[in-house]
Formats: sequence, C-alpha cells, structure tokens
Amino acid sequence: MTSRRANAPMPDSIRHFMRAGQYPARSLPCPHCGVAAHKPCEVPSNGRVLADPHPQRLALRARTVACCPACQVEPTVPCHNGGRALPNGAVHHQRYTEADRSAA
Repeated sequence: MTSRRANAPMPDSIRHFMRAGQYPARSLPCPHCGVAAHKPCEVPSNGRVLADPHPQRLALRARTVACCPACQVEPTVPCHNGGRALPNGAVHHQRYTEADRSAA
C-alpha cells in the first residue's frame, strides 16, 4: 500500500493560470446558493452543480468591478433608476459589458 503525500501549496501565479478558463464571477461567493469563491454554483434544493453561475453572482461581479455607464455610479454602488436602487441587486446591462471589458 502506498501512502499519499500531502499536496504542496500552489503558487498564486499557477492558480490564476489554471482558473483562467472559468467565469470571472466565480472569484466571488454566490449570494444565491451560498457556495464559496472559486466553486461552481449549485441548485440550493438538491446540491446539483450548475455549468453557469447564477445571475445574482454575475450581477455581484459587475457591481463589484465596474462603473455603470447608464446611471454613473462607481464600483460597489448599486445601480439605480430615477433615484431608486434596482430591485434584488440587479444591474444595468451596460455594466455587464463594462465589467467584461475591464477584465480583458
């Protein structure tokens, strides 16, 4: 019987390279299903792993990293329409585009 050695800690440069093919939103925890950062989203009722992140996770990433061209708010500030925040933490579609542009 062979014993397994403990894995060596992975340097951040390699970790980033290996996760480069994942959705950038996976770098944040999901507010919908509660999974940790760098883990795929799950269906809360049965734990089935999803291929794509929840929309709430995508909105959180856009709100965290990008300014909104539609309502002129800075990162981490919720989008608003007529002075009222958008419901359920939603963001304008232009902010998604800006977040994708800033990641490239």
